[in-house]
Amino acid sequence: ELGETVLAIGNALGIFKNTVSMGIISGLARSIRAATETEKQPTIQELRGLIQTDAAINPGNSGGPLINPDGEAIGINAAIVFGAQNLGFAIPINAVKRDLDDLIRFNRIRRPLLGLRYVMITENMKEKMKLPIDYGALIIGQMPHTQAIIPGSPADKAGLKEKDIVAECNGEKLSQEKTIQDFLEELEVGDVLNLKVIRGQRHFETKVILAERK
Repeated sequence: ELGETVLAIGNALGIFKNTVSMGIISGLARSIRAATETEKQPTIQELRGLIQTDAAINPGNSGGPLINPDGEAIGINAAIVFGAQNLGFAIPINAVKRDLDDLIRFNRIRRPLLGLRYVMITENMKEKMKLPIDYGALIIGQMPHTQAIIPGSPADKAGLKEKDIVAECNGEKLSQEKTIQDFLEELEVGDVLNLKVIRGQRHFETKVILAERK
């Protein structure tokens, strides 16, 4: 909960082993775009549903636990914001449990694939593009020569097309605060996603069985 005391444990800077820092939970369900350095070039990954904390997290703390006053691991330290103070993020423990279960059962972490590219609709977009609603996800390839629907994907098999608007997932409206990706984070490969779609003047529902992302 917000304001709850937490401890972050890790090997700060890769030098100071088993360093413990204390703070509080500063925010919940945060979304960030994180850069991971590789030998070739940095890769950008969007992380959603994160726990924000002001407990000191330094390079080398990633992978260490975020612990509540009862000694329970509630998250895994994952990212910080360079140039800022007391802005650290942890992956919620339930997401970690799911990944561990995948590793045990399948020897890999499985991620559900829907197979479409989209932008979230805003009031400004609705006015400029003359869209029927000011919420939902507009299916569109965001760059030239980028396909909006991945061929052979669950979205393709369900008959979704570019410029369709996905208004709801599993009976809940899509918004800036709850995107398609947020729903996928809570689901597993093989789960069914019920979508309400707008195509021109037509409103219809379709079911999509999530596949595994390769």
